[in-house]
Amino acid sequence: MENFSIYLEPARAFLVQIGSFLPRLLIALVVVIGGWLLAKVARFAFTKALRAINFNVLTERAGLDGFLRQGGMAGDTTSIFGLLLYWLVVLTAVLIAFNGLGLTYITDLLGRVVWFVPNVFVALLVLAFGSYFARFVGDTVVTYCRNIKLQDAALLGKLAQYAIMVFVVLIALDQIKVGGDIVRQSFLVILTGIVFALALAFGLGGRDWAADRIQHWWPRVKNEKDAPDHETK
Repeated sequence: MENFSIYLEPARAFLVQIGSFLPRLLIALVVVIGGWLLAKVARFAFTKALRAINFNVLTERAGLDGFLRQGGMAGDTTSIFGLLLYWLVVLTAVLIAFNGLGLTYITDLLGRVVWFVPNVFVALLVLAFGSYFARFVGDTVVTYCRNIKLQDAALLGKLAQYAIMVFVVLIALDQIKVGGDIVRQSFLVILTGIVFALALAFGLGGRDWAADRIQHWWPRVKNEKDAPDHETK
């Protein structure tokens, strides 16, 4: 009888562990299901709120929605924000569930992902508002150059827009910790090389071209009063 009790002791301990684990498992399932339902509601409400304040109009004018459509995505930037919020709530619920089960290793991994999603939020906001600002500045430069009768107004507007977009992309990449100092230093090296190459080209072989461009942009107006004097001489 004692030997039989010895054999049953491991089974009894195993059943005790299962009995203490099942309530936590049920609570974890309830948390996950509740988080999933909350995520769907939050996604719907957040997307509706963004469209109510015309955020989709801003991203359309900024060119982000067109860029996404060219990439084959069916939704727009607003739907991406809703999707990010959805997964943020779902991952937070899963994180709470695993934490309740005592799975610390998985909890640490999910915690890093959960803290990364807000950075993506901020990066997308930077891209949205930065792209809109870059396009606004580009259109403003084009309008100003046309008003003062400056040639190549469209080219100057695009240069201004793309210059701002480069800085916007760098800020967004820095927000999600992509590249970091390597991206910034590489950009500075490339920008310095372009400026040096243009200066060298103008100094050595591009003086005539530069003079022609300056004459093309700001044509010289001859003084009509001096012309007769010059002809009489």
